[in-house]
Amino acid sequence: MDEPAANGGEREADSDGEKEGDIDGGPETEVDVDNESDVFENTPGGGTTPAARPITPDAPTAFGLVQVWWGDGKGKTTAAMGMGLRAAGNGFRVHMLQFMKGGASSVEAVRGEYNAIEALPGFSYENLGHYGWHGMADGSDDVDHEREARSGLERARDLVSAANEADLTTPFPLDSDPDEGVHMLVLDEILYAVESDLIEPESVIELLDDKPDSLEVVLTGGHAEPVYLLEHADLVTEVAKRRHPFDDGQRARRGTEY
Repeated sequence: MDEPAANGGEREADSDGEKEGDIDGGPETEVDVDNESDVFENTPGGGTTPAARPITPDAPTAFGLVQVWWGDGKGKTTAAMGMGLRAAGNGFRVHMLQFMKGGASSVEAVRGEYNAIEALPGFSYENLGHYGWHGMADGSDDVDHEREARSGLERARDLVSAANEADLTTPFPLDSDPDEGVHMLVLDEILYAVESDLIEPESVIELLDDKPDSLEVVLTGGHAEPVYLLEHADLVTEVAKRRHPFDDGQRARRGTEY
């Protein structure tokens, strides 16, 4: 009887009772487990254990996708910043532009991610929102939120225009101005701005249509599915909430939420 394989498929026993399966989701191959070099050939880096190395300017060879991260779960901005960290660690130039990144009264006047980004070569950020959230009756002015969201859109257009003028196939100095071009642009919470009717969906689509082919763009935010982007994105991830400590009264915690 066939036994289940680790990847959910089935593997058939050969005449000696041995199992033949795929490696890392690839095609099924015969591997001589007694030959160490054959085993290493089927592992990342050919069996070389990755080690930290100095960050030096470099340019990506496979960037240019549009990523969308949305949903009612925690982790959208976290995922985007994680990719930014990974890109910067490879020497690529990354910039994060935050729309309406507010916070409740439990959030202190510190953001751990800003401190970390400041210390990381090749990664920069700017926040065009202010404390509070649109439509939350938290004392902040919704008119200010709208003005700042529109300013964020204009700033995003400037950054995309700068990327169009730059050669994204070449490295940028790690401390270069984002107006000189970046390899990855994170538009954090822009989907919330659309969901709150602060900017138009068509404006976001136009922005993506105008981007150079080699610019990786990551858009985050929003609890409602951004249907208007589904035909314009290469990766769409819904971050779904199954349980959240906020529902039990847990306030934002320093080091996890900010």
